[in-house]
Amino acid sequence: MTKPKPKPEDLRKACVEEALAIIGESGLEHLSLREVARRLHVSHQAPYKHFRSRDHILAEVVSRAYADFADHLDRRPRSADPNEDMANMGKAYLEYAQHHPLHYRLMFETPLPNPAEHPEMMRRAEHAFSLLREAIARLPGRPPAAPVDLDALFVWSVMHGLAGILRGDALGGLGIPAPILESAVPFALWRIGMALGQGAGKQP
Repeated sequence: MTKPKPKPEDLRKACVEEALAIIGESGLEHLSLREVARRLHVSHQAPYKHFRSRDHILAEVVSRAYADFADHLDRRPRSADPNEDMANMGKAYLEYAQHHPLHYRLMFETPLPNPAEHPEMMRRAEHAFSLLREAIARLPGRPPAAPVDLDALFVWSVMHGLAGILRGDALGGLGIPAPILESAVPFALWRIGMALGQGAGKQP
């Protein structure tokens, strides 16, 4: 089915959506403004009215992914208990990686356009990271000089590694018992709590 030609006032949005579709279907290496124009049935110069280059439309795609990711984290179930709220953020992170794999790959597993040339993309990335930093800073008993950024990078690395393992195919052939796999996420969150000085608690 041929896509209808977008109206001029809708062209920017249509270009971004088509760019994401191209990446999802054919890979990042096939993204170009000319290919976006071809698929939208507009002149090859039309996308240049909104995007100076391929990197500029890619930056907009990634920027929107960061905004969507941050919004997902913000919509997590809130808790007055900082430790529970931290765990809910970890679960939300893994949920996003599972349900939005293309967005996740673009944000965290793809070479980004030059950050210095795309400040809005980085502003949205920094906002997503700030949500983690704020959740860590709220944890009880933290010394005033505790390195929030280092702790945030530690938590992020654990969540990113776990997300990659859960999204991959390797687990299926390792013979790990189902109860162990089912406990992987709560166990990782429990270990993170221990590492951040929140006490051993009860092992899940």
